[in-house]
Amino acid sequence: MKLWRVDDVMTRDVVAVREDTPYREVVDLLISRRVSAVPVVTRFDRVVGLVSASDLLDKVQAGGADRAPGILAGPRRRARYAKAVARTAGDVMSSPVHTTLPSLSIAEAARRMRQHRVKRLPVEDELGRLIGIVTRSDLLKVCLRTDGELHRDVNDDHRVSGVVP
Repeated sequence: MKLWRVDDVMTRDVVAVREDTPYREVVDLLISRRVSAVPVVTRFDRVVGLVSASDLLDKVQAGGADRAPGILAGPRRRARYAKAVARTAGDVMSSPVHTTLPSLSIAEAARRMRQHRVKRLPVEDELGRLIGIVTRSDLLKVCLRTDGELHRDVNDDHRVSGVVP
């Protein structure tokens, strides 16, 4: 049976932003591309963060309030305030980011997502450059194979291993 890997199901046409990309541009990209997050990359395409719709909602939730949290505010409230007043992708991004290689099995990618409680993993090449992104729904694509594709996968595996079905 075929071993499904991240590069079999990942999205290759991934949109990314730089740390200095304005907040509004990030929002426009998410809406126009119909994605829920974008990787933040350096000029060498190395992933340094991720901006998701939930990161951006802190600004909406704050409603433009400029009042900083009081001295007794906890770290979560301070972090939400920092995102609420953010002006760039670098200010609002979540970091560090968990990434993967294209050769990783989809089962291992699913384990990593669950372990790190993330919905997506940017995919990097051997030099650490962004080449794609894999989401939870991408990993489910393996379940959409037709009966013919399943049969072919099983038969191909038996032929390679020398076992006749």
